[in-house]
Amino acid sequence: MTTARWQGTIVAESEDTVVVEGNHYFPVDSVRPEYLHPSDTTTVCGWKGTAEYYSLDVDGRTNPDAAWYYADPEPAAEHIRGRVAFWRGVEITD
Repeated sequence: MTTARWQGTIVAESEDTVVVEGNHYFPVDSVRPEYLHPSDTTTVCGWKGTAEYYSLDVDGRTNPDAAWYYADPEPAAEHIRGRVAFWRGVEITD
């Protein structure tokens, strides 16, 4: 079971993550939606497409843009459609 944890709280947990460039992409239904808040931030990757971001809010603390996903990935990244990855201090454990 792979777990994403921030501030001691599990924000995602799944046995079905996809690892791309060292990042675990969790199925969106394995992420606890109460901790995710949409962000206006976007970035572009040449082979994956445009990433959109969520901020994490846990126990009154916010981690801006700590999660990202590709709503409409490029064909080479189709395998991460419907998945969310984390960074910025979110601990990933297997």
